[in-house]
Amino acid sequence: MKAEIYIEQDGHVAELVLNRPAKLNTMTPAMFKLLRELSQEINETRSIHVVVLRGEGERAFCAGTDINTLKEYEDFWDWRNRVDYVTQIRAIRQPVIAVLRGWALGGGHELAVASDIRIAARSAVLGSPEIGLGWVGAGGTSQYLPRLVGYGQAMRILLTGQRITAEEALRIGLVEEVVDDGQELPRARELARQIASYSPVATQATKAAVRAGMNGNLDLGLQIENELMALCFAAGNDKAGAELFSTRKSS
Repeated sequence: MKAEIYIEQDGHVAELVLNRPAKLNTMTPAMFKLLRELSQEINETRSIHVVVLRGEGERAFCAGTDINTLKEYEDFWDWRNRVDYVTQIRAIRQPVIAVLRGWALGGGHELAVASDIRIAARSAVLGSPEIGLGWVGAGGTSQYLPRLVGYGQAMRILLTGQRITAEEALRIGLVEEVVDDGQELPRARELARQIASYSPVATQATKAAVRAGMNGNLDLGLQIENELMALCFAAGNDKAGAELFSTRKSS
């Protein structure tokens, strides 16, 4: 019997699967810790070049945290020091493609935003309903969503709790592609295989450079980008790399 989160690897592509379909793939504290272990395993597995993040079942990618499990925390301080499952996705060094079908709400929406590319089925629904519950999402969406869709759209989504259709998500830049239902996983796998065919040094360096620029200022981002390009050269990636500098031309 498969665990509530598991990894399946095919070539250089790993699928990280949330496996609690009867509960809309909602996350429990035990799953938080399991995801931390699996994310670390992914980072340590050199043969994994790209990760496809998906949920089992047709009803949901992930509907966030299982509210009924909050009572497992002793108090608010215990919750404050929890393992945050969205942070585990953000910590993966390889490119992550989220496959969105059905509900992607609350923490599920945060998982999507934490990913690098989002492929949505036409019937997918995204949203951050936390405002209606009297709290703010704690998986980083207040910080990352404005960087993805802009300040105004992020505030509309977060302050209204409005559910966003896949087509609207595409229009505002919340997802990168919308495909017919049933085609979201094949399309994500196709895209993952394409990215996985490139040098993992180049793809991970690209991800690191982009995120560094998002998290800092432009000058710092440009500096980091240059350093990472030098790293790619030094690593000798297939056809391009260190060999370009191995022989000096005489003047």
